[in-house]
This record gives sequence, structure tokens and C-alpha cells, in this order.
Amino acid sequence: MGAESLKVLLSMSQTRTAEVPLAADHKVWEVHRRIPSPEHVAEARERIKGPSTHKDWVWAKETLLLDALIAKKSDVEVEVQAIQVGPVVCLSNPAEYFVSYGLQLKKRSGFPITFPVELANGCVGYVPDEEAFGAHGGGYETRLTSYSNLEVTAGTQFMNVGLELAAKMKPAPLLERPNGPAGKPWAYGDQPPQLK
Repeated sequence: MGAESLKVLLSMSQTRTAEVPLAADHKVWEVHRRIPSPEHVAEARERIKGPSTHKDWVWAKETLLLDALIAKKSDVEVEVQAIQVGPVVCLSNPAEYFVSYGLQLKKRSGFPITFPVELANGCVGYVPDEEAFGAHGGGYETRLTSYSNLEVTAGTQFMNVGLELAAKMKPAPLLERPNGPAGKPWAYGDQPPQLK
């Protein structure tokens, strides 16, 4: 382990530079919540009167919690950030974000290395992709609850804002990793098993 550490330290000293572009930008805006129908709220009020062991009791409770949240404020303030360190950009959002958005961010950011960062600067709950709300979608993340309630396009909005912020930045090229010190690798740990 000591030899490997030394190789890493030596290679790091060859790639240090003070010419790494740093940048940061952000956008804050309001996103609408999905609002349960009055019939759905009325059904939830009736269901919550029943036993908490009923399979739909939790969903009814969540509907009533969401209804109370909406009564206070029907929109949610969100923030998306882009932070650049050389060839790396971190694109943040305040959601438990579906992986499909992260993959699109990596593909479309224009940076050699892109890190989607979720649950940053707040928590707005689950934000499924639009496909999950379609005919073949579903799952607990798409259920209308106090934790999953932003408008269907919220995830796309987060992604597009992140990409717009990244597009204002100029990615640095990846540095080439130098080769380790010349010579044979340390063979001390390269030994066959010993059974007796």
C-alpha cells in the first residue's frame, strides 16, 4: 500500500496547475404542485376515519397532508446550480431525481465529467421522469403525496436549467494522467496462495 501511495503522490505532483477554470451559477424559480381533486380529498377524509391497518390509509393520510401543504402554498421554490472545476461540472437539484435525467445530463452537458447532484439546496421529494407518469409508468414515486407532488414537467425543468447553466461555462480539457515511475511494479504482494 505504501508503494501505491507513493506512486499516486508522485503522479499528482506532475499534474498540478493553477490554471483550472472555476465557475458557478444558479437559478431559483417556483414550480407548481399537482393538486388532488376535491373528490380525492373527500375520499381521503373518509378513509382516514377507518383503521390505520387498511392498505389505503397511508395514501389517504398523504393526500390530506398534501392538501394542507397546498392550502399554505401551491408552488414550491426550487434552486438548480452548476459548479465547474476544470473539466468537471456538478449540476444540482433539490429532488430525489430519476436516474434517466442524470444520464441525460451526463450526455448533454458538454463537459468531460458531469456529476448530477440531488437533494441539494432543499428537498422537494421524488421527481420522476415524464415517462413514469405515462400509461406504462407508475410506482410509489408517482403517487400524489406530500413527498411527491411537483408538476409532471418538474424534472425536465431541472434538467434544462442545469444544461443552460452548464452551457454558459467553458469546459477545460481532461489532463493526461502521467505514467508511474519507470521500472517493474513492486512484487511483494504478487504471491500465490499458501495452504500449508
